[in-house]
Amino acid sequence: MKILFVTTISNTVNAFLIPHIKMLRDHGHQVDVAFNIVQDVKPEILEMGCKVHNIEFQRSPVSRKNISAYKRLKNLIISEKYDLISTHTPVASACVRLACRNMKNVKVVYTAHGFHFYKGAPLKNWLLYYPVEKWLSKFTDILITINKEDYERAKSSFKAKRIEYVPGVGLDTKKIQEVVIDKQAKRKELGVPEDAFLLLSVGELNINKNHETVIKAIAKLKNPDIFYVICGQGPLESYLKKLIFDMNLDNQVKLLGFRKDIIEICKASDIFVFPSFREGLSVALMEAMACGLPVVCSDIRGNRDLIKDGHGGFLINPGNVEGYGDSIQKFYNKCSLIDLFGKFNRKYVQHLELQNVIEEMEKVYLEGCNAKGIT
Repeated sequence: MKILFVTTISNTVNAFLIPHIKMLRDHGHQVDVAFNIVQDVKPEILEMGCKVHNIEFQRSPVSRKNISAYKRLKNLIISEKYDLISTHTPVASACVRLACRNMKNVKVVYTAHGFHFYKGAPLKNWLLYYPVEKWLSKFTDILITINKEDYERAKSSFKAKRIEYVPGVGLDTKKIQEVVIDKQAKRKELGVPEDAFLLLSVGELNINKNHETVIKAIAKLKNPDIFYVICGQGPLESYLKKLIFDMNLDNQVKLLGFRKDIIEICKASDIFVFPSFREGLSVALMEAMACGLPVVCSDIRGNRDLIKDGHGGFLINPGNVEGYGDSIQKFYNKCSLIDLFGKFNRKYVQHLELQNVIEEMEKVYLEGCNAKGIT
């Protein structure tokens, strides 16, 4: 079988999909990739013999450049005679399904990594994304959802030929457990005192990740022992730096930028804070849980699938500054909760082990292909 993985940008394949591609390659299938190369393609992809097609998708659904990207994608699928398209991320997946809607011999598998419409989403998201996704579902052979809210909504409203629930992209917990650090040395490297109470967030510096709420919560606590590091980069960097300065938190809150040592930083931290407005099923959150960190996170879709309130952490309304502050203070006041909740999370996340998820995904792909007579 000849398969094409399509994502809007190369980062998605680099970060999440290489094990899935390897699984299909191991079964003897040819797998190629198509995306906008905004980040260098990882060597593993080339080493597996995948053809790499640069298609300049834009993340904005209204960009005119997506018209030419759609045309190039359609020509590619026809000329290369792909049997199956595995598509991810909204813009690329819309282009795929439009391109393939009249191609009877091409199977489309769409993995939705968190719909842009969800309980509590802005009205504009429902007006823009919901009707489009519902209409495009008619041209989808298999729709894979990664959290329970999306799965239930898709089952009740969408017209895909088959709808499946697979919990995320998987997590290599064994690899995480093998990481050993010198906690004191790591904190020194980060500019954090050895005895500080250290909070960690991981995520792009944008409105959705909502780091501002946690910064304001720390300012209200007025506790010089609490330090907060944020791993990520993005358009709000200057704004957040000014906010940190204005709240006199320069010494306590640090923007670390893009990091490749997230697991090490997790293991040097006391709690993980994750205040996003929207998530699918966050790998960053799963990694923190696998490192044995308790969590304070937003009470939203996806996070609810991972964090058991009062057992592995606390679920808070995304905009509730006082709620985040109170929860952080609970852990600070009662350190025994850190160990108790951390152990719970480490055990709970084991069912999301990469190999388990890969096996579930493999079953969906191969059964779906057999049903359509593709080998």
